[in-house]
Amino acid sequence: MEQIRNIYCVGRNYKLHAEELGNDVPTKPMIFGKPTHSLIEAVGEEIELPGTRGELHYETELIIHIARPYEAGVTLDQMVDKIALGIDFTLRDVQSELKKKGHPWLLAKGFKNSAILTSFHPFPGLEACQQTDFTLLKNGEQAQRGNIRNVIFDLMTLIQYISEHFGLEKGDIIYTGTPEGVGPVSDGDVLSFMWGDDNWGEFTARLR
Repeated sequence: MEQIRNIYCVGRNYKLHAEELGNDVPTKPMIFGKPTHSLIEAVGEEIELPGTRGELHYETELIIHIARPYEAGVTLDQMVDKIALGIDFTLRDVQSELKKKGHPWLLAKGFKNSAILTSFHPFPGLEACQQTDFTLLKNGEQAQRGNIRNVIFDLMTLIQYISEHFGLEKGDIIYTGTPEGVGPVSDGDVLSFMWGDDNWGEFTARLR
């Protein structure tokens, strides 16, 4: 895997996902980060995940790879050169306790191997992405299905917002949010990522 500089994630970017967890629908992008050691590629092997800290939920997302620093007037095709699929794993019970206390989510979101991603593929353009659903299969059955045409904040809005507040450089990646249908993963589950009809990667979850 090539070196990734920064991992930005977008919370509650699909209305139905916000509602399924009983959260307010945001009026501005909700951005959080993950440490780089949380990143691991899904290449068919077993991936070790925490199994003793409450429920562990998958959140399947489209990931964009930033090709250059942002500046006014650039287009989406200039900013994004590659895409992948991935999971923003969340320790849901831990997150719920942190939210009650008003604390940051890092303990629930930033653990080792919490940022899964497939290999990258060339960015096909916004229209092609909006015409293609992404799907997570759990043990061969559909667990989640989404399309970025349903996001609250589109890709260029996210790029502009993150650049303004944090900065964006070549090699940064953005997890663009998860659709509805998040749920728990169990030890031994096989999780597969589909882009349309194409399998982009899979792994076996090992909870320890």
